[in-house]
Amino acid sequence: MRLPPATTALLWAIGIGFLLQQVIGPEYMHYFSLWPLGEYPAGFAEDGSPVSVGFLPWQILTYGFMHGSFGHLFFNGLALYMFGSSLEQTWGSQRFLTYYLVCVAGAGLIQLVVVTSGITGQGIYQTVGASGGVFGLLLAYGMLFPNRQVMLLIPPIPMKARTFVIVFGAIELGLGVFNTQSGIAHFAHLGGMLFGWLMIRYWRGQPPFRPRGPRLVR
Repeated sequence: MRLPPATTALLWAIGIGFLLQQVIGPEYMHYFSLWPLGEYPAGFAEDGSPVSVGFLPWQILTYGFMHGSFGHLFFNGLALYMFGSSLEQTWGSQRFLTYYLVCVAGAGLIQLVVVTSGITGQGIYQTVGASGGVFGLLLAYGMLFPNRQVMLLIPPIPMKARTFVIVFGAIELGLGVFNTQSGIAHFAHLGGMLFGWLMIRYWRGQPPFRPRGPRLVR
């Protein structure tokens, strides 16, 4: 099956982003991953002067094209491949890409608030990964195709897409609240789902939004 253009472009983008991390090194991570508000030490320049990093506006999107490991990249890319194609074919490329980027930015905003406030108790750390956008796609897939069967990888259990979304959302909420698996941005995942849900409600003209513009078909 030939992938639609926006899904293909996003897969290329996250792959190239990961490659740049390997080629350029820490400097790329310093300025394009998502940092909390404030300034934090990141090392030393060639002349020995200290280098500090912190939040920069473009990070709200660029962090979503970077990954912490090849495994992180692989599973996000697999989910983008699995769910992105059907959504893009349903919505069209422009609407699909808008939705995905809103989910990435929304997840970044939630993560920015959570990490800057320190409510997770995990300290200050940078965030990378397309997971916020992927969880937004998962939410949309469950809303548009609730009765389609999807298969978990580990363990390999088939379930309806709607059930899949509910289960994963509940797991992420529990892990975020109880602060397990330190270093994983659970609230960013939930933020991607939240902004995805709001975007679909907006397109459909459903509360809390008034009907406006072209309505979403599904």
